[in-house]
Amino acid sequence: MFAYKGLSRRVACALRSPARVVLGIETSCDETGAAVMDETGRILGETLHSQKEIHLKAGGIIPTVAQRLHKEHICRVVQEALDRSGVAPSELSAVATTVKPGLALSLGVGLKFSLSFVKLHQKPFIPIHHMEAHALTVRMFQPVEFPFLVLLVSGGHSLLALARGVDDFVLLGQTLDEAPGDTLDKVARRLSLVKHPKCCSLSGGQAIELLAKEGDRLKFQFKIPMGQHYDCNFSFAGLRNQVTIAINKKEKEEGILQGQLLSCVQDIAAATQHTVALHIAKRTFRAILFCKAKGHLPQSNPTLVVSGGVASNEYIRETLRIVTDATGLQLLCPPSEFCTDNGVMIAWNGVERLKEGKGIVSHTQEVCYEPKAPLGRDISTEVRDAAIKIPPLKLKIKS
Repeated sequence: MFAYKGLSRRVACALRSPARVVLGIETSCDETGAAVMDETGRILGETLHSQKEIHLKAGGIIPTVAQRLHKEHICRVVQEALDRSGVAPSELSAVATTVKPGLALSLGVGLKFSLSFVKLHQKPFIPIHHMEAHALTVRMFQPVEFPFLVLLVSGGHSLLALARGVDDFVLLGQTLDEAPGDTLDKVARRLSLVKHPKCCSLSGGQAIELLAKEGDRLKFQFKIPMGQHYDCNFSFAGLRNQVTIAINKKEKEEGILQGQLLSCVQDIAAATQHTVALHIAKRTFRAILFCKAKGHLPQSNPTLVVSGGVASNEYIRETLRIVTDATGLQLLCPPSEFCTDNGVMIAWNGVERLKEGKGIVSHTQEVCYEPKAPLGRDISTEVRDAAIKIPPLKLKIKS
């Protein structure tokens, strides 16, 4: 008791009590992830089971296959995370689980398991919005204060939002058709890059990035999507159609069948990646100018946070860095291993909510998953009506 002399009993008990601990569970798409984290952000135990190789062989994510694999592995993944942490279920302060948005069949597996778990152990439950978790992950590593601008780009999503608090987001723009990661994956499949000796074990986006380093982006001129639309929405389906037309033409010229490798795959990869990067950069540029004009960003140290699977693409990061350098923002990204889906980001989002007492429900409360859940309040129409034109971007990046 000597160490607490002069302190109130309440403060002394608080000093002696251990940090609260959260179990995070992620099953929104094709990764089964779990992590145990204390409220300081220390990762106590983590496990991740990836389905990438199976879906790569299938040519894309099949929801029923993803569901089956989640069911097969979720018990083991959660138990391993707990075992590695040395934390018993009875010692958990709460369980946080992705419930929106994502593949319905995948979300259902994680939610059903989690609700059974919290009922069995009588623990509070924290439903997590997958995109909010991506947006807040950077705060594990950097003391980023609200508000900040966030760009989330992945295989399933692309959006720009203003993060004003742990549960307070304003949506500036989002994809109107498919996400950039989905586009890169589909282009890679159309190019049959899985047959390329350097790419056989890589995802489509990773294969495009690797081959683009050896290509000449100027050999193919693809039109940047939505050039005459003064908003922050994204569209990548039209670009994919342009690339498909170019591939069809080159196959005829080279006299090869679909499924065989073209001699110019590096150049197509470079041009595709460049166009995706430029489209993302221009939308982000407009979002920054809009937020500055409306006073939505702080005068001191305004920040752009970029996360999601596509955020690990170095070429896209460097393109965005040109934008932030030109506008006076600092660019922050979580480490690459935390840009993709994982249990750690869900646990961290749970920690943030637990600290503020927001979005925590009883273990007896029913919770539903929401595959198409939006992020925050949508002001994309206001952004469009502002009709902000952006100056030309001068890109000096090597593929």
